[in-house]
Amino acid sequence: MLRQRDPEGSDAIGDSLTVRLVHEARSPGRPSPPYQAGAGRHAGEAGRKTGYSAAQLSRLERGISPMTVDALRAFADALGIPSRALGPLLDTLRPGRHIEPTGPYPRIPVPTLRGREDGESVRRRQFLAASAAAAASVGAPPVDCPAQAHEAQLGEVLVARLRDAMLGLGSSTPVPDSEHLAAELDHAHRDYRSCGYTDLAVRLPRLISAAHAAPATDHRVLCSSYLLATRLLIKLDEQQLGWMAADRARQLATVSGDPIIVAESARQLAVLARKAGWHDQALSLALDAADAPELRDAGAPGTALRGLLVQSAAYTAAWKGDPAGMRELTTEAAALASGLGDTRLRDLGGFSPATVQLHLVSAENSVGDPARALAAAHTIDPAALPSTERRARLYTDMAHAHHRWGHRDACISSLLVAERCAPQETHARPAVQSLVSGLLLSGRTTPDLRGLASRVGVLRA
Repeated sequence: MLRQRDPEGSDAIGDSLTVRLVHEARSPGRPSPPYQAGAGRHAGEAGRKTGYSAAQLSRLERGISPMTVDALRAFADALGIPSRALGPLLDTLRPGRHIEPTGPYPRIPVPTLRGREDGESVRRRQFLAASAAAAASVGAPPVDCPAQAHEAQLGEVLVARLRDAMLGLGSSTPVPDSEHLAAELDHAHRDYRSCGYTDLAVRLPRLISAAHAAPATDHRVLCSSYLLATRLLIKLDEQQLGWMAADRARQLATVSGDPIIVAESARQLAVLARKAGWHDQALSLALDAADAPELRDAGAPGTALRGLLVQSAAYTAAWKGDPAGMRELTTEAAALASGLGDTRLRDLGGFSPATVQLHLVSAENSVGDPARALAAAHTIDPAALPSTERRARLYTDMAHAHHRWGHRDACISSLLVAERCAPQETHARPAVQSLVSGLLLSGRTTPDLRGLASRVGVLRA
């Protein structure tokens, strides 16, 4: 049960928060005790006095959001808790002591290999070009090779080209003006939404190289390019390069001061932390960013990004094995989406009631409840999802749920629907390849499964 309430249901948050305040001050970092009847303060009163919403109060009460020293002081004053009850902690620590602000991150330098024309650099570039040509001639599929077999290698091509662009390797890139860079970024986002990996493998690495070389002081295009690269690398299960891209995006976002891209960079770091198994840190990254005052002042885009961050935290709660927390946070994200109406932030995956429900499908899968996952999936109209990429995610999530539940034929059918929706993504994603490999090893092999396995590259002719 998420929260114990008194018969009227209005005082429990204040009571439980009081208990947690005292516990945090006396034993910081240790689990809070269960709710006990206390001072009977109303959550609404505490929220009005501190500026925290009911959802934030709930997260603080349950220990999902970290309790900072500043928050301890604010709630102690709001709830009328005497300083002696909190112990010496508040008297000895400055406000914000353990979250002291840091200076701005340094700007990302232009890659140093570009523009050097000494003999060593020329020879190195000639060698790399010759090596790339040789690799292309060896690795290229034969003329009679089906196109799908080549698509199965697109993920590897994308990762290799992004890696080289991030390292400053490759041929010199002409420096376009800022309008052209912005247009290329828009094209790259469209490629991602449509799962056009062939175009994205050319456009996104080229964009990163060109944006690095641009003399303009506005780094938002480069930051957004790195954020898109991070999402792609996470999807392709390249966590090491994903951390590199996400950290660069975070530095550039901090320099820019744009609250939307600052929050989005935190969201991508939270995803990577979740995948690394750092669930508490992932929750803190997402929920701290969602509670940032700058994001609350950013209008509808800020509200949508808050929803994406809460959604991310819900998924992390699922990975952590907390279905009740996951569903509570999903309900909070759904409430934010319902207040916005239309889909927002399409370039970041989109945020709407339909995308919240899509996240719920993944989250229910993660807590091991395929029945709930499929029930959530069947409420979604695929046409309501904002992109081909999101629709393909729906069908692959349904395939995972059917597989977990033992519905082998339905799993294969869902994968085939995903393939028809987004062939390049379905063929290139490691998660799909792993699922198909498991199907090959775990039961009878039908012509449909053999064909799919061949097209995703796990069954060689």
